[in-house]
Formats: sequence, structure tokens, C-alpha cells
Amino acid sequence: MNTTLSEASGRAASVPQVCWLPGSEPAVFDPAGVSAYAARIREPLYVVGGGSGYGLAVGGTLGPGGGHPLVGLAPPVYPEWLGDRGFAEAHGTRFPYVAGEMANGIATTQMVMELAGARLMGFFGAAGLAPDRVEQAVTELTAALGDAPNWGVNLIHSPGEPRLESQVADLLLRHRVRRISASAFMDLTPAVVRCAAAGLRRDADGRVVRDTCLFAKVSRREVAEKFMSPAPEALLDALVRDGALTAEQGRLARLVPVAEDVTVEADSGGHTDSRPLSVILPELLALRDTLVARYGFLRPIRVGAAGGLGTPGAVAGAFALGAAYVMTGSVNQLAAESGVSADARELLAGAGITDVAMAPAADMFEQGIQVQVLTRGTLFAARAKRLYDVYRRHRSLAEIPADTRHRLENEVFGADLDAIWADTERFWLRRDPGQLARAERDPKHRMALVFRWYVGNASRWAIEGRPERRTDYQLWAGPSLGAFNNWARGSLLADPSRRTVTQIALNLLEGAAVITRAHQLRTFGLSIPDSALTFRPRKLA
Repeated sequence: MNTTLSEASGRAASVPQVCWLPGSEPAVFDPAGVSAYAARIREPLYVVGGGSGYGLAVGGTLGPGGGHPLVGLAPPVYPEWLGDRGFAEAHGTRFPYVAGEMANGIATTQMVMELAGARLMGFFGAAGLAPDRVEQAVTELTAALGDAPNWGVNLIHSPGEPRLESQVADLLLRHRVRRISASAFMDLTPAVVRCAAAGLRRDADGRVVRDTCLFAKVSRREVAEKFMSPAPEALLDALVRDGALTAEQGRLARLVPVAEDVTVEADSGGHTDSRPLSVILPELLALRDTLVARYGFLRPIRVGAAGGLGTPGAVAGAFALGAAYVMTGSVNQLAAESGVSADARELLAGAGITDVAMAPAADMFEQGIQVQVLTRGTLFAARAKRLYDVYRRHRSLAEIPADTRHRLENEVFGADLDAIWADTERFWLRRDPGQLARAERDPKHRMALVFRWYVGNASRWAIEGRPERRTDYQLWAGPSLGAFNNWARGSLLADPSRRTVTQIALNLLEGAAVITRAHQLRTFGLSIPDSALTFRPRKLA
């Protein structure tokens, strides 16, 4: 029998209207009341009707009549639930949050330990450090945290120093570091594949288990595809042949992706391709889905977001785009536990969103690779660009005109270039004598090493807090650092002594949950005041 529209409407009208009946607190319809109730993210909220439109209610009871008509129910929103719960289960965290590996030890062991204690995750910033310094940090972390799964160490791609990359990979595996974050890789190398495959085994049920989990930080589709796919067979065969992997590990590595946690890095401080997160994250999420289907992986690949995450709104946006977790970077330099000096933190805390620029990178100077750095209070960016311009125009130090050389010595280096070369020789003699042999054959490489002396030391001066070198500080920062400063101004997080890495993390997450709840309520047709979309930093447990 056919049912007419009028009959259906009559039946719907005969169903009793569910109403909300007040308890100890009334329903609210004014902007201030709506904003206050919306902020109570850990309670269910009722969207109710009234004479002045839709409002909010908490507590109370539901019944067939006698109160406000019920429009909808909004469940609680917890910061713990913003991302993929599988991330927390895999890595033993409470929150879907990672503090990234700011290089040269700026992400300190203390920072990593504080995060681990709060059931967040952090990576030690091993990039740029000598292997013995990395090993010292790993030993300290292992003694304090043991085999807890929510901490790790960075392995950075070092195309100019492959031996260094291998040495760091060796020590991480030797010390059984269970989480390794691979950054700046443009292709898979034996070192990073070994880290990904060395902990593979089968459990009693025959499932592939990873004792060592690789996080891959990427900003390009072609690089993401390499990490989301099984390692190339030729590379695995070579590692097995050389004894770096067992035959079983080589076989199992063909069944799983190189990394099951892939962090999409958008516009950020330091190395960056300056891509908007709203563009690159959806593209790589779609790529992930394609590759999981292609290879038939039995476990998901979690895709996180990094870059530009300096405010709760940005973090909420990353989760709304589908991020399994978020990773913060340059804002953590402001934390009391960071490795930069108090003087450098003061400069960073004064930055606005436009106080950044691109400058040559120390580790990839010859290739013209750039990093995003602070410009407010420092002349590093302009001076480093000047060095790269001289490098491009000349084939050797001897070719540099006398007046240009004199200005560089007085305005950039603060010493004559012969003295700088002597210091450079001593450094590379300890770190990689092969660089000196190459400099003997190639005068342009010698010039690059001299210029890298300035670019590399500029970061160290900021870490040490050298007042005579304040205008040369290299501090990695993007626009999000300025956004963070604007958000934190006048709050708990503006006080250097109270601005800890865990308070930064918890406030960003709490604020993201508040904003997510406000947007959730909008979907019911409720008019949300602007105040419900803001969150002021406060002391959080």
C-alpha cells in the first residue's frame, strides 16, 4: 500500500515531542550563556528550542513533554579523542600529540622526558650533533624512560655525510631505541630502511610485529609514497647480503610499509616546502588509501600533521582535515626545557607572523636548500643569503674580489677567512676527514665549507646565548610562531618560567577540543558566538 506525503506527515506529528526538563541549571539562549556551556566540553550538551530560538542545556532529564523541545544531543569532546585512537594504543600515549625533533639538541632530553611523563610523545633533536653526543642523549633517555614506547630520537637524512647518517642509525639500533623519526629524506637510504626493518618479527599468531617504529616526516607526494610502500627489494637484498638485516627481516619488510606513521609537514620553521596543510594533507591521505589498497596492508598507516600548528584553531583544523595526530615544532623552542638560550627565547617570544624569511641551510648549502628563520632582532637571513650569492658567483675563495672579502670578514664572519678555514679544518678533521680531502681537490667545496662555518655556527650561538653574536642568531621559525605569541600574550604561556612544553601541548589540545565542540554545535543550526571559538591558555593538569 502506498503512503501519501500527507499521511506520513500526520504520523510524524503524532509522535510525542521529546523535551528536555531542567535540573539544577536552566537552559540558556543568550550569547554569554551559550559560550559558557559550549566550553564544558566533557559533558553532553542538549540543543533545545525556545521562544528566542535555539539554546543549550546541561544535566536535567528527557521526557515526552513539559520542557524545552529537544533539537539534538552533542556528546562530550575530549582532547584525547581528537585524533586516531589507534595512535595512542600503538605508542602508549594518552594524547594524539608529538613534539618534534628540533635539531642541534634544541628538543632536549629533558623535554622528551617531560612529555613522556605526561603521556605525550617527544623526539630528541639529534640532527647536527656528533654521534657521541647523540649516544650520550640516548643513554640518558634509556636510563630514565627504559623501553616506554612514547619517546624517540631523530634520524636526519645527511646526503653530504652518509657515514654520519649510518653511524647514528647504528647507535639507535644498538641501544634499542623503539621510536625513530626520519626527517629531510628525499629518498630511501640503507640507514633508514635498516631502522624500519631491523625490529620486524612474527608473533605467536604469525602476525608481523614491529619492535622499532619509524615515523617519516614528509612534505612531497613522491617521498611519502616511498615511505608508505614496502622498501625496494634491491635495497633489502643488499642489507641482507651485508648482514645488516636477517633473511627473515628482509622477507617481512616486503609485507609492510617502511613507516606506519607518516607526518605531513606543511609550512614550518626550518626545512620547509611552504605548502599549505589544507592542500597537502588531504592529498597524502588519499595517497595512503590508494597504497593500502594496492599492497593489502593488514594494519593502517596513520597520517599526522605538522607545520603551522601554533594555535588551538590550527590544531583543530588539522584534526578536522583527518590527521591521526599532530606534531609541533618551532613553538617548543619557547618552552623552558628547550635547548636554546634564554636570550634566544626572548627574541622568539617577540616574533610576529611576518617576522620570518628563507635563508640557506647549513646541511644542504651547496644545493641551495633553504630554511625558514626568524628575522626580528637578527640579521642572520640577510647575511646567509649574501654568502650564498657570493658562493654562486665565484669558483673559489681566491676569486672573491678583495673589497667583497673584506666586507664579509668584517660584517659577517668577524675574522679573516684564513682563520675561519683553520677552524673549519679542525672541525672536519674530527667529524669527517673526507670533506677535507674533497676540499683539496675542489676549491669551490672549500669555499662552501668556509661559508657553512657561519651558517652552522649561527644556530650554536643561539643555543649558547652568545651576546656578541646576537645579531647572527639562526632561529628556525614560521608564521605560526607569531600566531602562538599573539594567542599566548597576557596568559600563563607568556611567562617564561611557566611556559613548559607540556603546558604548551595541553593548552593547544584543550583549545582544539573547545573549538571542535563549538563547530559541532554549529551543525545543529545553533548560533555560536565568537567567544565560543576562542580559548585562553590556563594552567592544566
